[in-house]
Amino acid sequence: MVKNQQGGKGRQKRERAIRIFFFCVALASITTLALIVLFLFMEGLPIFSKVSFKDFIFGHYWYPTDEPPAFGIFPLIVASLSVTAVASAISIPLGVLTALYLAEIASYRLRELVKPVVELMAALPSVVIGFFGMVVVAPFLQEVFDIPTGLNLFNASLMLAFMSIPTICSISEDAIFNVPSELKEASLALGATHWETIWRVVIPASISGISTATILGMSRAIGETMVVLMVAGGATMLPSSLFDPVRPMPASIVAEMAEAPFRGDHYYALFATGIVLFAFTLLFNMIADHIAHKYRQVGAATL
Repeated sequence: MVKNQQGGKGRQKRERAIRIFFFCVALASITTLALIVLFLFMEGLPIFSKVSFKDFIFGHYWYPTDEPPAFGIFPLIVASLSVTAVASAISIPLGVLTALYLAEIASYRLRELVKPVVELMAALPSVVIGFFGMVVVAPFLQEVFDIPTGLNLFNASLMLAFMSIPTICSISEDAIFNVPSELKEASLALGATHWETIWRVVIPASISGISTATILGMSRAIGETMVVLMVAGGATMLPSSLFDPVRPMPASIVAEMAEAPFRGDHYYALFATGIVLFAFTLLFNMIADHIAHKYRQVGAATL
């Protein structure tokens, strides 16, 4: 009896130590993130003593090295949103349809073969994808569409779509695959066809996971740096067509940070651009979290 009591106390101490350890790990992660955000705001907010928030966000000219400098990031914002929108229009249908095929139509052997390949695409370094866009896609677009340069908004969107598809497909496939079989069997028992079951039962039951996957894919697209730096063209202007060169916010930050004087106006403006980019990414993640919680009650398909 005494040994059992001692063993129980020892187990409780170990469990408590484990809980404390994981709490410390979580606290360290949250603290690190909070410090990064604090540093971002400390380095970005001083620019608003030189330029108003309205002129910074909605200004059409980004000439940070001119005299006087112009710090309008509206072309950068439009470029980021345009590239993300076009990439999403390509990657979301392809990713979701691929997930539906793997989860509901493909055989087990084919699914086990294709899914690792799709997930392996996510492991490709972004610089490799950007290099492919520069060397292969850009000359192809330039020749086929007879445009001045193949480094443009459309090229960047294609590369970002290629990068987003694995994320969208993998998360959507897991959500669809986890739809309770009872729901599908009940639909089939009531006389619905396989396609009707997919459309009216499977997709609604997994909409939370699919929506989360699409938002996370968009978040990756808007925050990607190397690909857009290499293939977007680098022009800080408002695009008038899919084939205009653009410079999204991440590309501008990376391209100019090394040449910006430390603690100068240009330096502060780049950090303020980072704040705007952070706000967009945070918004996308909040939307994904809201959708996931809103539809959490729909069976076991939610993530």
